[in-house]
Formats: sequence, C-alpha cells, structure tokens
Amino acid sequence: QVQLVESGGGSVQAGGSLRLSCAASGSLLKLTAMGWYRPVPGNQRELVAEITSGGSTNYADSVKGRFTISRDNGKNTVYLQMNNLKPEDTAVYDCNVRFWDGRNFWGRGTQVTVSS
Repeated sequence: QVQLVESGGGSVQAGGSLRLSCAASGSLLKLTAMGWYRPVPGNQRELVAEITSGGSTNYADSVKGRFTISRDNGKNTVYLQMNNLKPEDTAVYDCNVRFWDGRNFWGRGTQVTVSS
C-alpha cells in the first residue's frame, strides 16, 4: 500500500504564493510519476502538474510560467510551488502517484483558496 500526506494549502490574495507538499510512503518500487490534480466541471480532475521519475515535467496550460513542480527522491516528496495565484486557481488539490503497472494512489486533498 501507499500513503500520501499533503500539506501547504491555505488562503492567499491574488498574486500571492503557496507551496504544496506531498510525502509518499509505503511500497514505492517502480513509481513512475508524482503529480497534482484539481477538479473541473463534470466530476473530472485535470492534471495541474506532473513530474516523472526521470525528471520530466508536464503542466496544464493555465499554470505554465506560474507553477513549478519538483521532487525530492530521497524523501519521496513532491512539491508544487504556486506563484502569482489567481482566483480561478481556487480548488482542492489532490496529490497523485502513478506506478509502471498503471496503479494510481490519491491523497486526501489540500484546499487552496485565492481571493481577489
């Protein structure tokens, strides 16, 4: 099993910054990618940012240039630095880890609220 512990959410004004953290523990062999998602209409999640075990990154167009994802492999922790936050970034951000065999695990989510 895999456990994910998220932290770093909160409330800021537009233009502010927050840093999310997600620490993974448990059976992490062959972990492929770690990332962050947030909900969109239609009961779906959109990928906000993802980083692979090789260090490649992928971002939603709406956050490019503002958010930066990074990873500490020694601590099995992924970070999301969010700068120049906008009210439309308000959401519960879910941490995700994905394995080579397709298994996915999710955190409980951390609330980010951006006021105008």
